[in-house]
Amino acid sequence: MKKIVCLLLLLLSIINSFAQVKKWQKGLLKEEFIYDKASFPSCHSATIAETPAGLVVSFFGGTKERNPDVEIYVSRLVNGKWTAPYSVADGVSSAGPRLPTWNPVLYQVPGGDLLLFYKIGPKPSEWWGMMKTSSDYGKTWSEARHLPPGYIGPVKNKPVLLNNGNLFCPSSTEGEGGWKLHFEVTADQGKTWRKVFLPDAGKTIGAIQPSILDHGNGQLQLIARSRNRALITSYSKDYGESWSPLTKSNLPNNNSGTDALTMKDGRDVLVYNHVLPPGDLAKGARTPLNVAVSKDGTTWDAALILEDSPISQYSYPSVVQTADGMLHFVFTWRREKIRHVVVDPSRLQLKRIENGQWPALKGYAAPVITEGKSEEP
Repeated sequence: MKKIVCLLLLLLSIINSFAQVKKWQKGLLKEEFIYDKASFPSCHSATIAETPAGLVVSFFGGTKERNPDVEIYVSRLVNGKWTAPYSVADGVSSAGPRLPTWNPVLYQVPGGDLLLFYKIGPKPSEWWGMMKTSSDYGKTWSEARHLPPGYIGPVKNKPVLLNNGNLFCPSSTEGEGGWKLHFEVTADQGKTWRKVFLPDAGKTIGAIQPSILDHGNGQLQLIARSRNRALITSYSKDYGESWSPLTKSNLPNNNSGTDALTMKDGRDVLVYNHVLPPGDLAKGARTPLNVAVSKDGTTWDAALILEDSPISQYSYPSVVQTADGMLHFVFTWRREKIRHVVVDPSRLQLKRIENGQWPALKGYAAPVITEGKSEEP
């Protein structure tokens, strides 16, 4: 009887969450899974890019994260349908045991190749950076090549091409020295590299997996994941060559990945779990998955709830704006599938986020954001 009651309560909670999330989906045009069935049971860390031939998505899949059979997969949107995921990289080596792959990041060079960055290694503190290129927009790929020693490329979120010709890759490390942010910069599509460090990265505030907002005239902003119960931010006035000290934003963070970009109209969009962990914990549930919009990267308006269910997790999002102005989001759906959502940013319903609290709409209770914990790294 107790199990039946628990199942009924869970069912009611799911039904209620479904009804609530629809209140926060103005502007949502399409939602779908990249695939229904695959040869692997688990997937994570999706990335998306627009190419001249259409959208391309990549992610890692295998038995489970950290398992040596985890490979990098790609799907392409062809004639309105996603191709079945196909493996484009793995951790097989003649020099040692097979190792898992991690965190692919796609970037389409304007007028050039599609770049794929990814990592190989037993865990994030010991992985190294790899890179492949595709001249046919993801159909076929070059041989893998190592990035220079000590470089991993963009750690999770997409690079940003600045108008001075530098491709800025937001990156970070998770070694014994703690969580530290940095940028890896190339001016020749990955042939040569240099690093830009933040002045206090890891000393007072640890953060990883940054994304970059471009406010124009050389003014950049980073937003990053942290274990400080808040999203972390920093600013640059010189095209990313120097940065202000890291500070906490007024938005919560559940120690899970985010992504952000500056749209064509100058506004910023952020996709993240708007979750404040309970008590003084650093980790929180990876649900709901939210979208916020800002005009200055500081004051944010609630815009969307992409997923909101007590069945976690919805996480590690990626977002791009395509040539037609639409926003395309991809994210991990319960570690089982990759979800794709299309949004018209001109049709969003916005409401100010005050004091870090997701606002309520009339007839709708704001999602609970302080319960639960995440069991995944």
